[in-house]
Amino acid sequence: MIGRRAELRTLKGVLDDARSGRGGAVFVVGEAGIGKTRLAVEVAELAAADGMRVLRGRSSTIGPMVPFRPLSEALLGVARNHGQDLADEIGPYLPALGVLVPEWQQDTGGGFSLTVIAEAILRLLTHVSERNGCALVLDDLHDADAETLFILEYLTDNLAISRTLLIGTIRDVPSDAARIARSAAQRGSCAMLELAGLDQETVHRMAAACLDAEAAELPGTVAEQLWRTSAGNPFVVEELLREWFDDGRLVRSGGSWHLVRDLPAAVPAALVHNIAVRTEHLGEQGIEMLSAAATAGQRFPLSVVQRATAMDDRRLLSYVRAGVAAQLIVHDETEPGWYCFRHPLTAEALLAQLTPTTRGRLAARVADAIAALYPELPGEWCPLVGSLRLAAGDRFDAAALFARAGRRALMGAAADSAVTLLTKADDLLTEHLDLGFRGEVRETLVYALGEIGRFEQAFELATSFSGMATPTQVVALHVRMAWLAYLAGNYEDGIHQVSAARTAHGVAPYDEQRAAMDAVHANLLLEMPGQDNIATAEQLANQALSLAEQHGVPAITCQALQVLGIAARERDLDEAERRFEQAQQVADEHRLSLMRTHVLVRLAGHRVLSDADTSSLELARQEATRTGAITATCALDAIDTLNTVLRGDFPAAARRLPDNLDRTTRLKLSDLVRYTHATRAILAAHRGNRVDMAAAITDLEEYGGETSQEMSLCSGLARPFCSLLEEDVDRARRELDLAAETEQARPSGFHLTGQHGLRVLLDVLAGDLAPDQDLPSSAAGRMRWNRQFVHWATAVQLGRRGDPAAANRAAASALTAAEPYRMARHLGARLVTEAATADGWGDPVGWLRGAEEYFYQASVPAVASACRSLLRNHGEAVNQRRTGHESVPAELRRVGVTVREYDVFCLLAKRLGNKEIAKRLHISPKTVEKHVSSLLTKTHSASRVVLSEYATVIAR
Repeated sequence: MIGRRAELRTLKGVLDDARSGRGGAVFVVGEAGIGKTRLAVEVAELAAADGMRVLRGRSSTIGPMVPFRPLSEALLGVARNHGQDLADEIGPYLPALGVLVPEWQQDTGGGFSLTVIAEAILRLLTHVSERNGCALVLDDLHDADAETLFILEYLTDNLAISRTLLIGTIRDVPSDAARIARSAAQRGSCAMLELAGLDQETVHRMAAACLDAEAAELPGTVAEQLWRTSAGNPFVVEELLREWFDDGRLVRSGGSWHLVRDLPAAVPAALVHNIAVRTEHLGEQGIEMLSAAATAGQRFPLSVVQRATAMDDRRLLSYVRAGVAAQLIVHDETEPGWYCFRHPLTAEALLAQLTPTTRGRLAARVADAIAALYPELPGEWCPLVGSLRLAAGDRFDAAALFARAGRRALMGAAADSAVTLLTKADDLLTEHLDLGFRGEVRETLVYALGEIGRFEQAFELATSFSGMATPTQVVALHVRMAWLAYLAGNYEDGIHQVSAARTAHGVAPYDEQRAAMDAVHANLLLEMPGQDNIATAEQLANQALSLAEQHGVPAITCQALQVLGIAARERDLDEAERRFEQAQQVADEHRLSLMRTHVLVRLAGHRVLSDADTSSLELARQEATRTGAITATCALDAIDTLNTVLRGDFPAAARRLPDNLDRTTRLKLSDLVRYTHATRAILAAHRGNRVDMAAAITDLEEYGGETSQEMSLCSGLARPFCSLLEEDVDRARRELDLAAETEQARPSGFHLTGQHGLRVLLDVLAGDLAPDQDLPSSAAGRMRWNRQFVHWATAVQLGRRGDPAAANRAAASALTAAEPYRMARHLGARLVTEAATADGWGDPVGWLRGAEEYFYQASVPAVASACRSLLRNHGEAVNQRRTGHESVPAELRRVGVTVREYDVFCLLAKRLGNKEIAKRLHISPKTVEKHVSSLLTKTHSASRVVLSEYATVIAR
């Protein structure tokens, strides 16, 4: 740490910040050998000494990039030390981490987007750091793969919510990692710590320490020579000292150190020369062994080196010991039988000494050795052997291996790396005659491009399939990309892919392909505004279902049945339920885990709408957790939160919304972000808060929601209710008219926009529907939220017809339907009380008292005041809203017990007489007698004894 004390203090400060709850990231940048890793290791040791959890990983320095390598290495330690608590804490995100850690892999039936994996890692770090903090050290990020860098950028922007410090080391060369770090630093998301070379004085002190001497014992001329030759690079300083000492140039005599021969001055050449000198004494076979090791990578197993060099055990181990003694290689303690070079520059210097021909021959031998020892070429071996085959001049085998590695990367959610590997394979096959293989590679490459959202490039590449792929391959690819676009909420891109699929095959595709195109097209149409979209989607889904059942394609069957279930909601809720249950049965029979999750989400949403049944939400959430379907989990949370608003549990909804919005925004789930903003607006409206409602609607508009289905939801479920809570019925009706126009212009799958429930009630109350006129009837009107208002409207009509008994039955049905919806229940009752009073049905006084109490407690003064006025019109005593009124139990407030009467009531529980009560309350006995009489009337108590017993029960 000589010369790095200031940097160490800086890192110690951000480490303390992380432990205290202010997580973040810092990147240590500098040239090779400058001390980045040494500084990071020192900080990691300080973190461990303070009780923090330390996770470490590094990128591959030699050979091809391996997806997620540094992150996988870091998280393996967590897997060894955490069990069920991880599943409990990060829930559905745990399967996404199976891409990085084999122990967490699950058969989920599908892959995960990079954003989901990044969010999973963020949640894992948040959990791991919860108690004492965590230091995540990632080394050599300049060599990291695209997937790791994507996650790195995501973590950098979001670690503030955890107690984790990310420390990354990056070589000061042009790289994506350096670009990401500098961009993050500019926007304040991380800190950059750039290490410069040591000055001459510091090199002097460092050299003396390396020689276990005092600075005065090392002449300034030696230190100056070291500084000039090394340019202040600590690693080169160490290597030069070692070389000078080993070859006798640097000697100790007379109590100090001296140089006895001249020295070369060029740093790269000096380092290469240094390594060459230190390997000379190993002999030709020793150099061959180390060169083979360097060809295999920064880390290498002895078994590969032995097979490539054909050495026996005794000779191999003797050269390994010599390499360790020369401090060229060290034992890798993470895995038995593995070694690594002491520094990446060591391996690079060894390879620099080889001629291209020698390197090619050695690459072929190492590739053969790896293939013999690891026939399946798992993990990083496949792309490494591909690079070795290419170095040996075997372009076709290299292309095959890159293609194989690319497919694996794609299956492991490493689509960026897949694109890189598949592009290499595609380039190598440009002049190859095996057109079938070229077509397969190109098809997979197009799919990988679609996975990372590069749709235009993917489409352009797909159109170049002529002569190297069949139309069947092209159609299948576009259909698959369309479904991915649907899941990601990129509906217009999905429609574009369906169109491309239809164009690619012409007018007469195979039945299975036509079914696939129709099914995904139908799902996309349901999510897009358009007057005929639902009808068109149902027609396409019926065609797809018929063909899918005929040819036995269960996944397409499920896709089609979901569309038919949603379309059926327009006319028959029971039919919709049957369609969703049929889709679930198909998914169960064919073990389509991910598809089953999507079906359960649809089914849960349907049951919430049809009868406020939330039990299916929990079942769907459990399934989404098991399969790691993060998008489905977010959708379920969004549905549940809106349902919580409708149920009137406003504090719970307010607690959930920020997390919902934060998560969906980070995951870039545009449709769910808009849905969450709409829910914010509805929550504010149902609280009578017009300012917050308007702010949420503005946020929705700015997020592209002006022409979205979510805006239709706000038009019918937010604005009119806010107006009703302001006692402005006329404005509410105008807003419902606007909502109807919006719904007509852009029909949606939302059936809560007021047209099938609240609008019916307000039209009846206004006299727009005559008592003998039939009310509008629809399947949407039978959904429970809408049903409560339809029943109230029916009661009003029956009362006006002169049938109070039937009106009472309809009112009872309305109250039953409204049972889950606390605010709407009281609002509906308040709206009909004047009609009920005029026509002699229902319990208007009881409804007004309940509504007045509710809206007073909910701080909705307009409705509470209106209820009090109506109660006075009935000749009823009105609650006095004095200070302390909230202390009166709800059941007593409902019958009009005042604050002072409640004081008397409490003392009755102690069986006190009027005089004693008067003395305690500082009022006259006559006033006490008056309050007791009022309490007897309001509580319907037969005697003072009964009233006292009731007071005792309430007190208890």
